Formats: sequence, structure tokens, C-alpha cells
Amino acid sequence: MSVPARLAMSLLVALGASGTLPASAFAAAADPLASARWEEMRRGVLGGTAAVFDAQVKVLAPANAENPTQVPVTVDATALADVAEVVVFADFNPIVEVLRFYPESAAALLGFRVKLQQSTPLRAAARGADGVWHVGGSWVNTVGGGCTAPSAAAASTAWQSRLNEVSGRQWQLGAERVRLRLRVVHPMDTGLVAGTPSFHLDDVELRGASGERLMRLRLFEPVAENPVFTIEYRAPGQTLVCTGGDNNGNRFSARIAP
Repeated sequence: MSVPARLAMSLLVALGASGTLPASAFAAAADPLASARWEEMRRGVLGGTAAVFDAQVKVLAPANAENPTQVPVTVDATALADVAEVVVFADFNPIVEVLRFYPESAAALLGFRVKLQQSTPLRAAARGADGVWHVGGSWVNTVGGGCTAPSAAAASTAWQSRLNEVSGRQWQLGAERVRLRLRVVHPMDTGLVAGTPSFHLDDVELRGASGERLMRLRLFEPVAENPVFTIEYRAPGQTLVCTGGDNNGNRFSARIAP
């Protein structure tokens, strides 16, 4: 982006945060991913509120995804101050919204895998301290079909005995920085396969040893089967409590040792 363009974008953010510029002014910025559905996404996913394209929000994903049912993604909005919410969405998916992430006292960073139905811009929008949605993204090319392929669980009944089984591991990355990798057994059915209704995890949250909430997730059908999440938080390693449930009312609770 050129210097004049960066200055213009900074002015848009400043005016929008102060309430002196209507949200429609943010729509004028050209979509760096040149998607025909960007305006639809801004209205439908972001509620039509102020949004600005921002390189500080990073979406790390393969340019070419060989397996459209398990596309690895890392969203990093740690360069922004006081991120309250991050929403991840895919413009050309039949179900566009992937998840919403509320970092609270965890870092605004999340790794996971997603199902993609076709090649698409994959975006993350982070709502920062200025009240504006800061949008980053990358284009992922894929052979497609990720949302209409049956889950691996459909070929076996064994998953039923392990539904919502939680496993996790923590790594100390420094004196006060910890990385957690968390896995939940769940088919994450989209409802787009004939005879198989939507069946997916709804919510996941993590609490520390003293009961304070570190983060929470709202999950939707495009999250990949048997989801694995990578999360970071700043604190000495501690036993975490992970709770959550799915859209059929099945709940789980597990403790993850440091």
C-alpha cells in the first residue's frame, strides 16, 4: 500500500472511531482480495458497521489446499490493542461464518482447521479498542467439496463412544507465555450431506485454575471435523478447565494439566 493510501486509511479509522464518519465511508475502500461478495460479507457478517482492511490482522493459510475438509488456518490479531472479538468467515462457502473468538485474557491468536467448499477469500475481522472491525485475509485455492463431503465418522459408529472427548497439551514458551493445543472429538456435520442433519460444536471456553475465563469460542459448521485449536495465554502454566457443548445439547468438561 502506498504512503498516501496508508494515510487515507489511517484518517478513515480515526474519523470512524470518533463517530464523525458514517460506516458507509469504510465501504469505499477497495477489497484487496477483489471478492464480488465483500459488501455482502460486510453487511451480513459484520452488521454493516465500520470496517477497514488492516495488514495487522493476519490470516495464515495455504495458497493451495489439497484437502478441502481440513484446511489449516492461523489467525493472528495480536498487533491490535484490546481485541474484544474476532470473526472468521469464507466469502464463497455455503455457510460463510466459521467461528467467533473472544480472547478476553488470552492472546488474540487462534489456530484451527476449516472446511472449504470452493476457492475463496478466507478472512478474519478483529474488533479492536477503536470499535472498528480490522479485516485481514488470504485467498485459498482448493479442489472444493469440503462442506458437502460426509464426515469420516459417518463410516463408523465408534465415534459415538468418544463424542466430545477432550485431549490437550500445554507448552511453556517463556516465563509467562503458554501455548495450548486442544482437540475435541466431534463429526462437525454441516447438514449439507443428504440424510445427515447439522451437528456441530456450539461453544467452547477455557478457565484458569482460579476460575477466571481466559477465552471463549462460538463455532459453526465449517470448522473441521474433530477440531484442534491452538491458543496462547500469558501466565505461568496452570491447570485449565475446558467446557463446551454442541447444538444437540451434549455438554463436556475436562481438565488440562500444565
